[in-house]
Amino acid sequence: MRVLGLGSGGGLRQWLAAIGLCVLAHAATAQDIVPPPAVAIIIDDLGNQHDSGQRVVALPGALTCAFLPETPYAARQAEAAYASGKEVMLHMPMQSVEDRPLGPDALSLDMTQAEFLRTLARALASIPHVRGINNHMGSLLTRHPGHMDWLMQAMAAGPDLFFVDSRTTAQTVAYRMAEERRLPYIERDVFLDSETGSTEYVRKQFARLLARAHAQGFALAIGHPYPETLVVLEAELPRLAAEGIRLVPVSELIGIKEQRQLWQASLSPSRPAAKN
Repeated sequence: MRVLGLGSGGGLRQWLAAIGLCVLAHAATAQDIVPPPAVAIIIDDLGNQHDSGQRVVALPGALTCAFLPETPYAARQAEAAYASGKEVMLHMPMQSVEDRPLGPDALSLDMTQAEFLRTLARALASIPHVRGINNHMGSLLTRHPGHMDWLMQAMAAGPDLFFVDSRTTAQTVAYRMAEERRLPYIERDVFLDSETGSTEYVRKQFARLLARAHAQGFALAIGHPYPETLVVLEAELPRLAAEGIRLVPVSELIGIKEQRQLWQASLSPSRPAAKN
């Protein structure tokens, strides 16, 4: 008896072995395409304090440092962060619902487009080595499509920048406007220290970050240079490798996010074409 023209015994076994090798090769290729879980951690509000800023720069690994514009220590500490292999961002002040004081170079709803763009350019120029921007406050401004489109259009037209939506409001449209302008972007997953003064809370949020990374392959946290946050990071960052998780700059995390989305799309069954 012959099976599929391969003959009995050895021919069939060879055919099955070849199929098995193809399956294993496909699995290996899929593993090569999908990287291990990764996290990025942004430390916001840098530039106003010397000691806490220096402590952040000294943290181990590829943290991302976000500096407020026109602050006393921003330029010097951004240089030090860059020299230590950390990514630098502009932490751009934006108007909040509570209308709290924002500091220098803040973006607000009452600005004309020309004022808005001049302020943005001045803020960018005040911080060396900027790779991306995220919003400081902004619970009001980030829900306005027009102003967010001004921002994304300017970023897309300039140097190679990315945007991080800090998600200070559930009504944010910032990520959507970044997507429409084809600007690289990512959203914050976890705030490490939205409750201040509690080391235990920061540890709990750090565990949430790792769980999110294991679940979706990547995760982004934002923290601040608070003493309790720095204590937890100093203890936990060296242990990430044992968790099977890589600490990467935000720009790399955006690439991982996009790669995983492409990989998941390739595995999803395509929808049948609609009939006329």
